[in-house]
Amino acid sequence: MLIIFVSCKHQDVSKDQEPYTATRPTHFPQAHYQYGDNKFTEEGFILGRLLFHDPILSIDSTVSCASCHKQKDAFADRWNALSKGVNNGFANRNVPPIFNMAWNTSFMWDGGVNHIEVSPLAALQSPLEMGENLNSIVGKLNRSQHYPELFKKAFHKDTINIQQLFWALAQYVSNIVSAKSRYDNYITGNGSLTEQELKGLAVFRSHCASCHKEPLFTDYSFRNNGIDSVFTVDSGRYRITQDDADWGKFKVPTLRNIELTNPYMHDGRFNTLNEVLDHYTLNVKSSKTLSPLLKQDNGLNGIPLSSQEREQLKAFLLTLTDEELLSDENLSDL
Repeated sequence: MLIIFVSCKHQDVSKDQEPYTATRPTHFPQAHYQYGDNKFTEEGFILGRLLFHDPILSIDSTVSCASCHKQKDAFADRWNALSKGVNNGFANRNVPPIFNMAWNTSFMWDGGVNHIEVSPLAALQSPLEMGENLNSIVGKLNRSQHYPELFKKAFHKDTINIQQLFWALAQYVSNIVSAKSRYDNYITGNGSLTEQELKGLAVFRSHCASCHKEPLFTDYSFRNNGIDSVFTVDSGRYRITQDDADWGKFKVPTLRNIELTNPYMHDGRFNTLNEVLDHYTLNVKSSKTLSPLLKQDNGLNGIPLSSQEREQLKAFLLTLTDEELLSDENLSDL
């Protein structure tokens, strides 16, 4: 599998050179995001990378996208149930990791955004996160010393507009690709797993793969996983659809890099994998919208796992950690 490689310096591309393209893991399905009018270029990617790490996008220039999506945490915000924004505000939900976003069909825990190019919009405008407005952001970028030239190189326009901002961020974010874990090496025939890990893979495929589909480890569906029986605080997907059948449903998260993305669930209520497994084996709560996959034939809820199966499953889940993602200089702040 190849991921794009870029340099910090602008390189002119002659007519004889290959166009700058984003490559994809060969064992992944086709990416959902295909760029379209947002032509992928080295200049656009590097611009998006700069913007992602620049707090200029927040109202007081203290919070960047990278403040809550840290590379060392697999582009999540480890140990924080709710991330801190401007003016000492806190986000309403736990920050999800943002790798492999090009394969997503919707964004946010409730699917409130359906296109990667506008996925930053909520965070940019939320008074609890970055607290800025789009006109102000565009104004600051046009007045800056270096951004007008960088935007012109990427999009060949004399003036920066909001579409260009979203395009640049999409070029960067869509190429935060996690596909070099030990699991990936095993699947592609370039590595092996231990006996304990292979048994854990078998447990995973028997009990978890219906929702956490390989190789992306999510099916991008919305499900009620039984963490609450009465939904009085966060109605989940219902907030978007206004359909009673969606009460308490949240997007199935990827399990890739799960070792690094705690705390877990939409509100960050579980700090450890053991707490998550306790929930699924012992504490799934009944409700009208509970996923049928968590209802047993004997009338009980949850996933029946022995203590041995739990340990095997945890061993396998740790093979989903992508160490290269955490140190990839092509994704780091310039």
